[in-house]
Amino acid sequence: MTQRHIPSREDIGRVLGGVIGAQAGEDVAVESCRVEGERLLVTLSVPQALAARMGDIAPRLESVLASAFPGWQPRVVLTAHRTMAAAPPSRASGGGHRPLGGVGHPEAADAPLLPGVKAVIAVASGKGGVGKSTTAVNLAAGLALEGLSVGLMDADVHGPSLPRMLGIKAKPEVRDGKLIPLEAYGLKAMSIGMMVDEEQAMIWRGPMVMGAIGQLLGDVEWGALDVLVIDMPPGTGDAQLTLAKKGVLGGAIIVSTPQDIALLDARRGIAMFGKTNVPVLGIVENMSYFCCPNCHHRTELFGHGGARDEARKLDVPFLGEIPLLADIRMSADAGRPLVIAAPDSEGAQAYRGLARTVAGTLRRLPGR
Repeated sequence: MTQRHIPSREDIGRVLGGVIGAQAGEDVAVESCRVEGERLLVTLSVPQALAARMGDIAPRLESVLASAFPGWQPRVVLTAHRTMAAAPPSRASGGGHRPLGGVGHPEAADAPLLPGVKAVIAVASGKGGVGKSTTAVNLAAGLALEGLSVGLMDADVHGPSLPRMLGIKAKPEVRDGKLIPLEAYGLKAMSIGMMVDEEQAMIWRGPMVMGAIGQLLGDVEWGALDVLVIDMPPGTGDAQLTLAKKGVLGGAIIVSTPQDIALLDARRGIAMFGKTNVPVLGIVENMSYFCCPNCHHRTELFGHGGARDEARKLDVPFLGEIPLLADIRMSADAGRPLVIAAPDSEGAQAYRGLARTVAGTLRRLPGR
C-alpha cells in the first residue's frame, strides 16, 4: 500500500498563496498543519483587519487543498491575531492585547474598573460538564426576579454559550468607544459569542484570552448594577487568574455534581480561589437527583449529598441542590432560563431558592 504524502506547511503555503495572495498578500500565514486520520487540519493566522472579509474563504481554500492533495479531507480554520500598535496599553484590556477590536479608551492607572457595579461574583467549576453555565444563567435571572439589577458576563472565551442560552442573536453596538450589553429577561449580558459566528473556533493563546476578558470587563458599558455574575470557563486557567489579579471578584460560587471525581476538581477550584484571596460563597450540587416525569420515582444517578459533605469539610456554605431534569436542558436549548420559562417547575424553584440565598449573601458583603 502506497503511503500518502503528508503536506508540509510550506507545501500548503505555496498552494494557498495564489488563492489568498490577491486578497491578503503575505499577511496570512500557515500557523499550523496536522493530520488526524484522513483529515488535514490547517490553521491560518489572519490579521484582525482582514478577518471579517475573509470569513467566507475557508470552504474555497479547503476545495483547493483537496484538489492539490488527493486523499485528504482538508479543514481550514482562520485565527485572528491583532497587530499591536505602539500605544499606551489600556488598563481594562490587560496590558495591550485587544482581540475584540478597537473599543475602549486607555484608563488612568488608579481608575476603578467597574465603577457602577456593587458586587462581582464568579460561577465556577473545577471541570466541564457539570452544568455551570446553566446554573449561572438561571442564578442571574433569579437574582433579577429578586429585584436586583444584574449583569451577566461570559468569560468562557473558547466555549461561549450565553447567547444561545439567552436566545440572543443580535450583535452589540459600540457607543463612545464602549460595547453596549444586550438585554434579555431583565439582564444585561455580554459574551464574545455575540461578536463571532456560533461555529467559529476561538484559537487564542493565554494573552489573547486575558485581553478579551479585560475588554469584557472594562470596555463594556455595564452601568449601575447590584451584581455582575461572571460565568467562568471550567478549570483553573488564564481566565480565573486574570479576574483574580484584577481584584474585582467579591466572591465565587462553585458548581459540582455529587460524584467523587467532580468533587476532586471542585476542591482544586476552591483552593485556587483561596490562594488568590477570593472568598468562596458556597457550593451548589447540580444534577443532585433525577425524578422520573412519569412515575415520579427519584433516582440518584451520580450519588447524592457529596457536595454538601464537601462544603462541610471545607467549612464553606452549602447553597442547595439542583435536580437533573429534561426541562432544564430544553429551556437552555430554547434560549429561555427555566426560572422564566417554567417558574413553578421543580427545577425553577430550586434555582429561585439559590438566588434568594445568594441575594442575602450579597446584601451582607462589605460595602453594601
